[in-house]
Amino acid sequence: MKLNLTGLGIGILFGGLLAGAQLHEYDTIHAMLRLKEADVYLLMASAIAVSAPLLWILERRNHNTLFGGRIALSRSMPQRHHIKGGALFGIGWAVAGTCPAPALVMLSSGALLGLVAIAGIFLGLHLNALAADRAGQEITIGDGEHRELVGAD
Repeated sequence: MKLNLTGLGIGILFGGLLAGAQLHEYDTIHAMLRLKEADVYLLMASAIAVSAPLLWILERRNHNTLFGGRIALSRSMPQRHHIKGGALFGIGWAVAGTCPAPALVMLSSGALLGLVAIAGIFLGLHLNALAADRAGQEITIGDGEHRELVGAD
């Protein structure tokens, strides 16, 4: 329960940050993708510039998370499916003007087009599962290195 409440609180704060930066606005995303405004790129770069060294330091010092687990960063080489997935994600982002978290912020702000984006996200997940099933692959969740089987018989 504590983990769920912590996740909810962090999610609300993150959603507030996205709303405050207007990252749930279609025009903001398209201005960024057309290279008309650098705000979003600067926000992402500043998040990386702060979090990457901090996480590296915490990992080297064997720091524990608030829930007692060790901080261990995942390191892997890009593979073909990363490139394909990134391209597909980018196309969807450009067309919809949103991605999963901002789509939820869109919906919470009353923009019902967020429902279309969320439906598209779940449709994509379903199509991926169908493709994996047809190819005889196990369906997994995770970051590529820390995978868990989903619905394995």
